[in-house]
Amino acid sequence: MADTSIPSGGPVDPALIEDLVAASRILAQHGVLDAWGHVSMRHPKNPERYLLSRARAPALVSAEDIMEFDLDSNPVDQRDRRMFLERFIHGSAFKARPDVNAVVHSHSPTVIPFSVTDQPLKAISHIASFLAKGCPCFEIRDVGLTQGLLVTNNKQGAALAKVLGDGPVALMRGHGNLVVAGDIPRAVHRALYTEVNAQQLVTALSLGRPITYIAEDEVSDPKRLGDSWEVWKKEAMENG
Repeated sequence: MADTSIPSGGPVDPALIEDLVAASRILAQHGVLDAWGHVSMRHPKNPERYLLSRARAPALVSAEDIMEFDLDSNPVDQRDRRMFLERFIHGSAFKARPDVNAVVHSHSPTVIPFSVTDQPLKAISHIASFLAKGCPCFEIRDVGLTQGLLVTNNKQGAALAKVLGDGPVALMRGHGNLVVAGDIPRAVHRALYTEVNAQQLVTALSLGRPITYIAEDEVSDPKRLGDSWEVWKKEAMENG
């Protein structure tokens, strides 16, 4: 049943919904998202609302699965749809960061070892230079456990957003990471290349030699992602 106490932000351009669906499928196809994890976008007409799929495997998400939430992660129109337990990650990030319009939460496999050791995850590749300052790590025990390491309420979500600060990526100890950006293509780029950079860094560390990380004055976030987004989206939607 619709919760009429939470008004909708209004209709959304189907092309934007398609991009949100594509983002989920792209990251699943590239192994960043598994059977869990999720991608959201801020409502383009109302910054106090965001859009996120109902609880469903990322590779299977379709336009019909997209739901609308307020920034406390209450559904605008739940009906009988099951919601992600960790939707609070998204609402809290949007609430804390007005500059953020897209959020990814993943269990990116090569990133997790960096969340449980003191080995910093920093950029060694120019295409991941957004990681030049490294990634802070969220410790859920500092807030209190609910369901294991899952972020299942706004208190935990706000604590995670505070750890993220003004950066693009925060690790979540033993769990995964949070990636934010100003739009969906850039959020996908960052989520994907956080994983790629982690893989490359593990290889570099295995050589047992000093590593030259990307310096902060070498950061060069791509001005446009049209070419990469176009091919990622085409492949994901054709194979979906």
